[in-house]
Parts: sequence; C-alpha cells; structure tokens
Amino acid sequence: MASLPLSERLERLLLRTLLSQPPARLVRWSGKPAIVVEGQGLDPQIQLAITLRRRLGKAGLVSQSVPRARAALARDLRINTLDVPVGRVRDLVIDGPAGPLRARHYAPKGAKGAPLLVFLHGGGFVVGDLETHDVPCRLLCRHAEMHVLSIDYRLAPEHPFPAAIDDTIAAVRWAAREAGSLGADPARICLCGDSAGANLALVTTMVQRDLPIAAQLVIYPPVDAVNAFPSHALFGTDYFLSVADRETFTRLYLDGTGTERGDPRVSPLLGDLRDLPATLLVVAGFDILRDEGEALATAMRDAGNDIQLHREPSLPHGFVNMTGFCDAAREATIALAQEWRTFLLATPVRSREVST
Repeated sequence: MASLPLSERLERLLLRTLLSQPPARLVRWSGKPAIVVEGQGLDPQIQLAITLRRRLGKAGLVSQSVPRARAALARDLRINTLDVPVGRVRDLVIDGPAGPLRARHYAPKGAKGAPLLVFLHGGGFVVGDLETHDVPCRLLCRHAEMHVLSIDYRLAPEHPFPAAIDDTIAAVRWAAREAGSLGADPARICLCGDSAGANLALVTTMVQRDLPIAAQLVIYPPVDAVNAFPSHALFGTDYFLSVADRETFTRLYLDGTGTERGDPRVSPLLGDLRDLPATLLVVAGFDILRDEGEALATAMRDAGNDIQLHREPSLPHGFVNMTGFCDAAREATIALAQEWRTFLLATPVRSREVST
C-alpha cells in the first residue's frame, strides 16, 4: 500500500470505503435495481463497481492502444491488490522456445512434495503478466496447498499465435524436468489458466498429448471464436469483458498468421476432445464466455473425459482478479482453490513420458 503513488492510494481507499457499505445501499448507489438475469443475481459490490467504472470513464480492455491497455490493467490491479502470504516467492528464468522466459515460483508453507501447478495468466493473449496475476497465484498456492509456477509467456501483437502455445509447452517441459528442484512432486504437474490462459491450457493438452499433465484447472476459458452463444448477447457490454474486447483480442492474436478462427488451437471446442487430463472447468454467471464454457464441459464429458463443471452464478468474468474489493470474489476464489485441491488429489496419476 505504501509503495503506491498518492493518487492510487486515494482511489484504493475510496473504492474500498464505498464497497464496504451494506448490499442494499450498494445497489441503490449503482443507480439501478438489483440486476437479475436468468434467475442469477449479480453481486452488489460488482454492480456498484461496474457503475463506478462507467462514471470514471474507464474504457474497454483494449479500446485504447495496447501499451495503454496494459498499463491500465496493471494500475487497476495494483489498486485492488490483496495481501496473501505464502511460504516463499522467487522470480526465475526458464527455457523458452525463442529464448528465456520469466517465471515466478510460489512455494506453500511446509508442503515439500506438493503438486506443481503451471499457471497461465489471462488477458486475451495481449495484456497481463506476472504482476497482474500475483494475487490469484498466491491464493492458489496458499489455499490449494501446492506449488505454483506462473509463466510470463509472449504476448500478441508483438508475438502472435502460436507463440503463447509454444511457450506453454516449453514451460511444462521445464516443469517436468525441474519439479524436484522446486520441492514439488514430479508426478503431479498440473496446468491452470484463467481466460486466455485457460485457452492455452486446454490447447496445450490437446496438441501435445505426451506431456505429463495430471489434471487441469481452467477458469472462464474462451473456447469458440466462431459461433454465437446466448451469453454473448446477455452480457456483451458492462460486465468487464465485452464482445468488442473479445473480438479485438482475437484479431490481435491472429493477425498476419493466416490462421482461421475455427482452428482447434484457437477454438478448442471445435477440436478432438478425447483423452484429455481430468479437468475442473469454472465459469462465471455474468460472463460472455459462460455458455461456450459450459458447452465445452458437455462436449468433454461426451468424449469420455473426467470433467467437473463449477459455475459462480453471481460473479463476472475476471473474478479471480477482483478479490481485493469484492468479498464474494475472494470467498469464491479461496473455495475454488480448496475444491481444486480435493479434485486433484482424487485424480489418478496419468503415466506419460515427456519428450525433451
């Protein structure tokens, strides 16, 4: 907190003061009745936060230049940070396919031999980094009681498709070789991502099936860049990730590559879903990606996979990054970490050799 500039400290204090009020007052201050869609009630803190963003003139995720979008996201998440102690945190440099990649290792307290979760941050393949997703990684490390290795994969448009996929594959291979030196269990290497990172996790397990991935946690993934779903229309504006954001991210990710949106490496719902690792798939009730995520869960189950679907009905896209100002988001993320630990430990180890 003390390291933040004065303007950011004041904004943080104002936001937390406003959002600490009783739910009925939050709804009243939002200027709208309580928002209910398909029987789901939007969390009151989120409802007021949406109104505040609109009144402050905060634009969509990438409606401005890419550098400004990256800076704006970093600023928002600094303001909304959360203190989450873990055993140890250290920055690393790991082997990437086009040179070194930055990474960050989170070790739980007193859990030598715990599973290792390779984490891929969200941000539409365009924004986000190790810092923007520091808090979700800490929450997973602390409450799932496992090691987390966060990967600073290359971003578009500087590094378009498939650079991020190649980096993910390289990171898993590195984790398979080095898990023991990190104090983790080499037999329990897992993948996790939120939003674009969840897409990368899914695509990686589909295109590189020899990787020793025990299970995967995918949080509100974009999985079909071709077809329309009802949730696109229901939540296409105002809920943190808009349809316009999604379109811009996809364009920046694919521009100049000649890759079609229906390519399964872009839209995993349209690919071969057989023989994937056990998957805990999370969707948010107020998210444009909700219905395609649930369609993926159905398709994965039909393909014979071990798949568990978890919906957070009152929360929007990005809720794992809203834990600093939204009580429901913080409680949901902690509960999700605990659910993930239970799910993983109940999953049989897949015996696969990793090629180097």
